[in-house]
Amino acid sequence: MNAGAGNADAVNAGALTVIEAGSTQVTDLGRRRGPRFGVPVNGALDQRSARIANILVGNPETAPVLEITALDAEFVADIDILIAVSGADGHLTVDGVGRPTNQPVSVRAGEAIALRQIQGGLRSYLAVRGSFDVPQLLGSCAPDSVLGFGGRLVVGERIALRTATAPVFNAHFTAELYDLDVPRLPTGFIVDVTDGPDLDDFAGTADRLFAQPYLVTPKSNHIGLRMTGPLPERRTHGEVLSRGVPVGAVEVPPGDELLVLHRGRGVTAGYPVLAVVTSGSLDVLAQVRPGQHLRFRRLSASDAAARARAELVELEALRLRVRSVFDALDALSTATTGRTLL
Repeated sequence: MNAGAGNADAVNAGALTVIEAGSTQVTDLGRRRGPRFGVPVNGALDQRSARIANILVGNPETAPVLEITALDAEFVADIDILIAVSGADGHLTVDGVGRPTNQPVSVRAGEAIALRQIQGGLRSYLAVRGSFDVPQLLGSCAPDSVLGFGGRLVVGERIALRTATAPVFNAHFTAELYDLDVPRLPTGFIVDVTDGPDLDDFAGTADRLFAQPYLVTPKSNHIGLRMTGPLPERRTHGEVLSRGVPVGAVEVPPGDELLVLHRGRGVTAGYPVLAVVTSGSLDVLAQVRPGQHLRFRRLSASDAAARARAELVELEALRLRVRSVFDALDALSTATTGRTLL
């Protein structure tokens, strides 16, 4: 399981240099092959936002992105690039000029890209057209703190870029030529769950999960969120053997906290699983800050599947809109200059 370098066949066009690191790491949608080797999936905690950022710049959804958590960050590229930022709201500037999030944004070589004042959530995602050439482990660049792979970026670090993208500006207004209707983060922290395998162990107390809000504690991280509130009580007394558990498992360990496992969770665990968070609500959990409250809501397995399908349709519609814009820009550029722009 050696970490390979980036694609040896790729010719790097330039690099993105970290000027202010904050709490930023390079990641992707996770290590899908990991669990069979006992390795956590990890990856972007808000996968919907990471997908949107990549879609907006025309990348595959699985391409590496920058996950920027809570703190300000700043970067400079030595080539012209096209970027997009999605996820929690933040103040995006290019060379000090405010630019829109959830839209493709052109950046000229040497201009500073800054994301500050992240609010309304915890994590934002920055994608670059062509993405980054970074090391991988089991087919993913997602950091893994246990294995010592990847980690937070540091000031001065250079991340190899695969593609230069000429600026796309309206010559009269210095503004991009497109305005895309992008799905926004849901308002309020409502976390949908389906029934877990150990639901019956909690007899008449399981509904406490839905009775009142839960407070997310500072001990929460990418492995799991710990929260306080009205705890269901396990009525059976048999030992729960260590076994495979899904991402999103809502566990009730001994003590006074509820534990919800996230993408960095270990592959096995031994606490009773009361419920399982839906795939879409895992993205909601990724945006909840310690000290904020959330509420759980029960969904049937069929309703959860229907919502997951609807989210995929929504992202596919965005992908088609972006593709049509890029195709139109290429056609316009070819007609006027004789060369492809994007």
